[in-house]
Amino acid sequence: MEQVELLRGDKLVLRGLKFHGFHGVKPEERKLGQKFLIDVDAWMDLRMAGKTDSLSDTVSYTDIYRIVKEVVEGQPQNLLESVAQLIALNTLTKHSQISAVRVKVGKPHVAVHGPLDYLGVEILRYRNIDGPNC
Repeated sequence: MEQVELLRGDKLVLRGLKFHGFHGVKPEERKLGQKFLIDVDAWMDLRMAGKTDSLSDTVSYTDIYRIVKEVVEGQPQNLLESVAQLIALNTLTKHSQISAVRVKVGKPHVAVHGPLDYLGVEILRYRNIDGPNC
């Protein structure tokens, strides 16, 4: 199956997750920390869960939330790219049903002169290409 086709299927959606973390390259980012905004899309077949109405046929949103929380509130990383990569790979590793994951990491408080909602990164990882032990 081509990667583009995977993104047309079902997915779990987590939006606007907010955590305080200590990521960044500047000393003040590592000392004071800051707020991070996270969005996650996790592609998987949700037909069986739709039929059975059983949590055992899907992945709980709270499991993915917990992965994001552990990464963002955990070991400091220099780059948002690293934070996003850790979230994506941990999600693929812990949930074999997920075929692809998109992670967006935003920093709403950055030292730029001008109004903005946030600056950040968005990555897309596929189990058959990027997933460890997949």
